[in-house]
This record gives sequence, C-alpha cells and structure tokens, in this order.
Amino acid sequence: MIPLGSAEGHSVPTPYAAQLVRLLARWNVPPHALLGAVGLTEEAVRDPAGRLPLSTWVTLLERARTLTGEPGLGFYLGLQKRLSGYGYLGFAAMSASSLREALDLVTRFSSAVVTSVSLRLRVEGRVAALVVEENVDLGSARDIALISLLLGTRQIGRTLTGNDIHSSLELAIPQPAYFRRFKHLMPDVRFDQPVSQVVFDAAFLDLPLVQADPTARQLMSDQCERLLDALGHQGDFVERVRRAIWRDGGGGVSSLEQVADGMAVSARTLKRMLAAQGTSFSTLLDRERREKAMFLLEASRVPLEQIAERLGYSTSSNFGRAFHQWTGMAPGAYRRSRRISEPPPPPPKRFDDNASSRDWHRN
Repeated sequence: MIPLGSAEGHSVPTPYAAQLVRLLARWNVPPHALLGAVGLTEEAVRDPAGRLPLSTWVTLLERARTLTGEPGLGFYLGLQKRLSGYGYLGFAAMSASSLREALDLVTRFSSAVVTSVSLRLRVEGRVAALVVEENVDLGSARDIALISLLLGTRQIGRTLTGNDIHSSLELAIPQPAYFRRFKHLMPDVRFDQPVSQVVFDAAFLDLPLVQADPTARQLMSDQCERLLDALGHQGDFVERVRRAIWRDGGGGVSSLEQVADGMAVSARTLKRMLAAQGTSFSTLLDRERREKAMFLLEASRVPLEQIAERLGYSTSSNFGRAFHQWTGMAPGAYRRSRRISEPPPPPPKRFDDNASSRDWHRN
C-alpha cells in the first residue's frame, strides 16, 4: 500500500465551512457553536477566496457530527453539493461541452480546490470510473469526506447533463453502522473496496452538458490556472507527468528519462520538480500501475499476461508479486471477487428535479 501523508500543508476553500454552517441550521446549531471551537467567525468563512488548513476542516467535520448527533453527516453534505460551491473549477465544468470534457477539467484542476484527494478518470471498453485517491489521512472524518464526495459527484452529474447517469459506488471504508438508514440513497454501493470510485457506462461520457459555453469554459480554465499558481501548487504539472507515463496506443509505460524527454526537461530536473510537489516519479508510477491493474482486472477480460505487459512488467509472475504487495491478493483472486458487471447501456432518462428533495426527506 502507498502510505498517506499528513494534513500539514493542505487546505480547503473557506466556503466549505460556510456550507457546513448552513447545513447545521437544520439541527438548530448556531454558527458560533461550530466555528468558535476553531477560532472562526461567520464573517471569516464568507470570504470566497479564503483558505482553511485541512486540519481545521477535519476538526469542524468532527465537531459538526458531535453537535448534531448525526453520524451519517456525510450523506447530508453529499446531497447539498453543487458545482457552484467549487468556484472557478465548478463554473468551468458547467461550461464544458460534454461530460468527458467536464471530468477532464475536474481531474486536471481539482488541486486548485483541495489537495487531500486526487481524482482520476479511468476508461476501459464500456466501463468508466472516476477514481478518488486519498493523499492524506483524514482520521475519524474519513467516512464523512468520502461519502459526501461520491454521493455529491453523482448528484452533480445529474445536474450537469440533465440525465440520470446510472452508476455504482465503491468506498474504501468499512460499512458504517449507520448506513442502513441511508441505504435508499446508495442502493448500489460496495464497501471495503481497494479504492473509492464512481463506476458508470462509458457511453455517458459523450453526453452534452446543458450549460455548454466554450468561451466561458476557457475563461474559467484560465482562472483555474492562475489559482494554481497563486497557491504555489503545480497540480497540472504532476497530472501531465502521470499522463505521460502511459505510451500512446496502450504500448506500456514510459521510463523517467522518456517522460522527461517528452516534457523537454532533464531527468534530474523532472525529479527535482516532482520533489517540490511532495512526490516522486516512482510513487506516481506505482500508483498508476496499481490503479490501472485493479481497473483492468475489474472492468475487462484482458488476460493476466497482457495486463502485465501493458503495465511494463517483464513477466506475469513479477506483476503478480507487485499486485499482492498492493492488495494482499493474487490478480486472479482479485478479479473473481471484484468483477464489475457490464450491463447494456440504459436509455438516458430526463433528470427529475424533485429527485434530490425526495431523497433528502426520505431520511
């Protein structure tokens, strides 16, 4: 397993706290009861350009759960998520021409919003998955963060496309004791999975978005670039390295030297630039191999020998040993236990604007 880092140096937008304040009003919790514990005021959390240390945000989530007495707080947070709450990135995604383009923007610029997780889009045949990588140990707030993120992502997908995107959810946490009260919101979820992800039919990637606007998309994308620069985080650079690891046409993985050459820098410079972002080429390569191996095993019938070759291993035995280190399972056993079904793509259905409110009140 790849170790998770500490929360030090990570942050979230201050409006996250404002959203939490509004949610807790449902339980008649006054703002000062939540914010006072971390020295914040209502005025401070209204700053649209402000940032909060990730450790402060985790404390707020834990305190919110205590004040409300609601262990399943992540479900409430997920149901209220809106793209507008993600600032420039949200507006850029809303302006994209298709769901594929929107997800490309989200995976490319998500570090402009939060760095505690990374988002990746995987596509293999008819199966697509938006994969959530945890970069930081969120401790007791982990279930809140993951549930709200995946449930919120599915909610946002409906709003973006105007269609009900049929998807299944996988969560890398044990099933919480409180889940049975919220099962109607996640009837197709699997817990205790190696990674957290939203799995859906790849045909949905080509759905047009209801608010497509190429000019607005470009303007918002430029703002995201500037925000990354202002935060001193070159998330796009790390993402370009990760993409460059895979050769065009599925011809295996590239070496450090090959990636550096393609990016017009020396191998030494590439290593130094990645170190400045708190990572390394070997870490990125290991993550890419692990993620792609699990996805290929779940979403395809590609023989193990071909998977090993595509991942850059000289033999299937070497691949098997590496995979066992990642998951504690042999590739074949993993495939049998984690198989993703590939149903025929259902006809798109119009999004029912009342669906979210019905789900909300059923709880």
